[in-house]
Amino acid sequence: MIPTVVHTEIMQRLAKTEREEGVRILLAIESGSRAWGFASANSDFDVRFIYARPADWYLAVDLEELRDVIEYAITDDIDLNGWDIRKALRLFKKSNPTFVEWLQSPFKYTEVGAFAEGARQLLPLVYSCESGIYHYRNMAKTNYRGYLRADLVPIKKYFYVLRPLLSVRWLERYGTTAPIEFAKLLHLIDGETQLLADIEMLLQKKSVALELGYSKPVASINAFVEAELERLKSRIPLREQKPEPLCQLNALFLATLREPWISLPEA
Repeated sequence: MIPTVVHTEIMQRLAKTEREEGVRILLAIESGSRAWGFASANSDFDVRFIYARPADWYLAVDLEELRDVIEYAITDDIDLNGWDIRKALRLFKKSNPTFVEWLQSPFKYTEVGAFAEGARQLLPLVYSCESGIYHYRNMAKTNYRGYLRADLVPIKKYFYVLRPLLSVRWLERYGTTAPIEFAKLLHLIDGETQLLADIEMLLQKKSVALELGYSKPVASINAFVEAELERLKSRIPLREQKPEPLCQLNALFLATLREPWISLPEA
């Protein structure tokens, strides 16, 4: 949950961004560990947003050189930054995992107009499970090699390996984008009693520990991770044949810019 006082401050900062940057925020969500369901006691609030500028801004010879992100320094544990709609859709076309996860965040600060829902409806057309499997497999492998083979393991790194590995299982089983909430993936290891119990133990530890809390290696989790990584070594995802989505992405882009509320915010 997002504490009321923090939620209020985040909404004020989003409104200030609109005023000062001359943008409209289409979608603002919580990302990171709070959205994934394994935040620590002192986790930051990772606020991410998609914004649009007035249509004429995009009619420029030097459009490719114009800045397409808005970023702020972390202040009072609030990490706030966002992407321009055009950047977001160009990355969406490539099944960018960050944007896809933003669309599915369970914590929304604001969602205005038809953009976000329109993008969600395009997920079956645009998202590549093949790309997703490669992404999550590499994420798990990198975090395993970097952290899980030590005498003391950062607790959060266990989840930075488990969540992507279970996301791969979801993609293999269902052929759709994996939910970002860790709890929604756990049914994929039903029957593995010790593993589930040890994961629950780590979840409880992480919820009360500081962000850099450590744990001794957990045998059942290490064994599961190693077995999955070994299995995925030779796993070659089926290449998907999907129609080119550029027409639909362009339509969503233009429809969003034509919505009447896309104009300079009042000072």
